[in-house]
Amino acid sequence: MEHRRAWIPLADGTRLAARLWVPDERPAAVLLEALPYRMDDLTSSYASEYERLCREGGFAVARVDLRGTGSSEGIAVDEYPPQEQADLAEAIAWLAEQEWSSGRVGMYGTSYSGFNSIQMAIERPPALGAICAIYATDDRYADDVHYTGGALRAIDLVDYVLYMAALTVLPPVPSVFGEAWRDEWLRRIESSEPWLLRWLEEQVDGPYWRHGSLRPGYGRIACPTMLVGGWADGYRNNTFRTFEALQCPKRLLVGPWSHMSTAMSLPGPHIDLVPELVRWFGRWLRDEGNGVDAEPPIQVFVRRSTRPEPDLAEVRGSWRSEPGWPLDRARTQVLRPEPAEGSDELEIRGDLGTSAWISCAGRLPWGQPSDQREDDARSLTYDWEPLDAELEILGHPALAATVVSSAPVAFVSAKLCDVFPDGTSALVARGILNLAQRTSSVEPEPLELGAAATVTVELDATSWVFEAGHRIRLSLAGADWPNIWPPPTPGTLTFDRAALALSLPVVAGEPPVAEPPEFTSSPGTDAHASEPAGEQPPTLWRIERDVLGRETRAVVSHGSSYEGKEGARIDERYEGAVGVSTVDPGAAWARATCRYVIRWPEADCATEARLDLRSDAEAYHVVVDVMAEELGDDVTTGIGRRERRFERTIPRRLQ
Repeated sequence: MEHRRAWIPLADGTRLAARLWVPDERPAAVLLEALPYRMDDLTSSYASEYERLCREGGFAVARVDLRGTGSSEGIAVDEYPPQEQADLAEAIAWLAEQEWSSGRVGMYGTSYSGFNSIQMAIERPPALGAICAIYATDDRYADDVHYTGGALRAIDLVDYVLYMAALTVLPPVPSVFGEAWRDEWLRRIESSEPWLLRWLEEQVDGPYWRHGSLRPGYGRIACPTMLVGGWADGYRNNTFRTFEALQCPKRLLVGPWSHMSTAMSLPGPHIDLVPELVRWFGRWLRDEGNGVDAEPPIQVFVRRSTRPEPDLAEVRGSWRSEPGWPLDRARTQVLRPEPAEGSDELEIRGDLGTSAWISCAGRLPWGQPSDQREDDARSLTYDWEPLDAELEILGHPALAATVVSSAPVAFVSAKLCDVFPDGTSALVARGILNLAQRTSSVEPEPLELGAAATVTVELDATSWVFEAGHRIRLSLAGADWPNIWPPPTPGTLTFDRAALALSLPVVAGEPPVAEPPEFTSSPGTDAHASEPAGEQPPTLWRIERDVLGRETRAVVSHGSSYEGKEGARIDERYEGAVGVSTVDPGAAWARATCRYVIRWPEADCATEARLDLRSDAEAYHVVVDVMAEELGDDVTTGIGRRERRFERTIPRRLQ
């Protein structure tokens, strides 16, 4: 195996930085992962996965820093901009033309690189022969870290949404980029704007979000496509929905995992995904008769009743293969309140949802749901009689309701819970709908006060076996905080019991595939996690209730110190909090700081982004401060300290 660096030239003169792993047996099919997360420092640990794909799989592997990130030239103007797809089409063509390449290229990756794998499959560059998208989505508006159900995500604002503002103004690696690295750093500092400003302005669905979204035009993908999802991950909906709609060769693998490596996720059980990637790409890039296309195309981990913990190590359940989707033995079971007469009124509270935590959980402090009883006690709940026998569901539960709102903009949060005999309430699936988007996510309309509105809330895709003696619970609220930004005004929601129906995607009967799938056990290491070096900062996840101040806060803090390539020593620090009034849900805020310090032999550099966002009923008021600094007592040849402030007041568009 040979490891080398390369510059990929683009038509406009920009160069993308790449690292290549080339096997001894050539020409070789090529696997590409393209990310903005800096291959030489912040994600240098990923190299161990590329080495395995090269040594064990015989693939050439290319890791590319996207335009304006890491050591690539240019400015990173946004997430998944049209220029990114144009750049990657050129990069794929370049990889296909190299003397060590077979001319056949595959794309894969987790999260961001899963997204752009899907996007490049849509673009259909000639050399792209197959993709694997891990923890990605088909819908950038309805199913991402920005908005869901037509509502702004909240706690995500102090995580990825903010840290990209600091990451995109980090300098290129001096030893890789060359003597002009400071000039390039200055261009980034002077030209980059925080992406979240545009995201806050784009509050409804439309051309901005449709760009880079596969849904609903699934027929645009023709190359073989493998999807990997996790039941504890925020992108679990890009599973059955996308698999069913695709008309190309396809495979779906859904495990119990969160937004972490399948080898080390909380929760497990774990598998080694590398052999699955080798088989998939071996079949479609090398025409190997390895049988992956003859096997059942769906492998799913079926979850069973498991007591909730925020740092749950393993969920109960077992693996199963399925021949396709939808299942022939699936049926819909509808549950209705008893008695069905009358109505139930719910007070809208802005701070309901703290036991559910965020939907795109990954490493702590982004943990899993805890016991839902505290939230259930302040919600409108419907329980059904204890089950006489096990009941399995697989797919999307849905709520149909007729609701009257006392406010023109209101949300409905629906949670499906498994209630144990001792009262423990485990979250199975959740969904939220901004009622102003009840008929359209493109042209929202306010609710007519006092008038009944018929709505449907689709809950996230899930797998769960409710065990005998357990109860099924539907929990309704007017907020899902801190996962979702609270609605703009207080009020009440009144539900017509006769019109309330919970539809469950029940699986009945014996599976047609008797033998469960077999996977390679986890190697016990996570290529996506850097090896800690030195003392590590503590991890904090705390809910605070200010009784006299009538406010609830969610507070997080975490970070890491580790070593990267090119002699780098990296320190990451993240601190953030979101808060909401218990009296007025429109009065909410988010404050956070993200700081990176990278020490190379040539220089010590730091960037920092600070967020101060608050809302009232009418607008979001946002301030983002971005700082870049070359550290040291004698930096006369450096850039010194540079600061930029971005301040906006952005009207709420029925949010």
